[in-house]
Amino acid sequence: MRRVSVFGSTGSVGQNTLDLIRREPKDYEIIALTGGRNVAQLARDAREFDAKLAVTAYDDQLEPLQEALSGTEIAVGAGENAILEAADRPADWIMSAIVGAAGLAPGLRVLKHGTTLALANKESLVAAGPLLLNTARKYGATILPVDSEHSAVFQSLVGEEINAVETVTITASGGPFRDWPANRMARATLQEALNHPNWAMGQRITIDSASMFNKALELIETKEFFGLNADQIKVLVHPESRVHALVEFVDGAMMAHLGAPDMRHAIGYALHWPKRRNLPVERLDLAGIGQLRFEAPDEARFPALRLARNVMKTGGLAGAVFNAAKERALDGFIAGQIGFMDMANVVEDVLTQMSLPVGHKDAPFTLDNVAKADHLARIRTSEIIEKTRIKA
Repeated sequence: MRRVSVFGSTGSVGQNTLDLIRREPKDYEIIALTGGRNVAQLARDAREFDAKLAVTAYDDQLEPLQEALSGTEIAVGAGENAILEAADRPADWIMSAIVGAAGLAPGLRVLKHGTTLALANKESLVAAGPLLLNTARKYGATILPVDSEHSAVFQSLVGEEINAVETVTITASGGPFRDWPANRMARATLQEALNHPNWAMGQRITIDSASMFNKALELIETKEFFGLNADQIKVLVHPESRVHALVEFVDGAMMAHLGAPDMRHAIGYALHWPKRRNLPVERLDLAGIGQLRFEAPDEARFPALRLARNVMKTGGLAGAVFNAAKERALDGFIAGQIGFMDMANVVEDVLTQMSLPVGHKDAPFTLDNVAKADHLARIRTSEIIEKTRIKA
């Protein structure tokens, strides 16, 4: 029986992870579940799976969680330190599905125990890729990618040498605004941004998909995880979302990974790795699909991709600044403080303004330095959002 913890268990990736575990209950023992403000779901899952520990990220949710789990022997915690303590609990396989930079510290803590980390928290690699990967190497831990694109690349490279790779192409659906002109995108509402044509995801990642900030993060993630050069990584818009990645080799051969747009595929591969097991996902009917379309992304309408390439060229802690500015700009859009297209403008301003004073290019990769860059970037982003809102 494998001991499993799920960080971010109440989100879409966490719920899909528990769905797969629920189908094989005798194979797994749930050690810890962590979530945010949805303590009702967290408590239901903790009861169902008889978790040893349930933790909410918010201190003010401790009492509601205690009440929801009263009468059980499940330990309860709240706040950042409680999540780190959950990361210290011995487990064989840990899902890191916390959204945003908040997933970095517990992910690092898990790796120091030399275990297997299934990484859905792309922000960890964007903000601190070298720190995360060096920690895994130092303690003999394993990191498995859970983003559908990076799982697809990972699977395509089984039995291959990374130096035989010429290019890697990750795909993007184009989101709800794939065919929208820029002037219409500038007026896009929150509800329109949440109307993804293919994937069922949480609020923040769905909006990131609409702006292609999600794909921008994945460009950086690809570079960090697979050790590729920035110019080896491409993006194609693929409206059908059936081809998740393509790997082209030096001999001209290309491998494509296809599958239904269902996160349980990538999660299941990581959960059962290095073996494969039957998964409850749609089987593709290529004749029924009829055609698979591909087109180059329009970086004028989706400038996040250009910003990501600049970040990769800059290196150092630029990724931490980029991710923090993106997260805070997204907060501003959700709150109605700035428009949809303003998000990229705000992030670009932050990257420009912080390029010299913070020294994020040359600072060594430590958790403290990443946290400082993140903190300063959020402050600067908030200042720019305030000015943008005043002008609006």
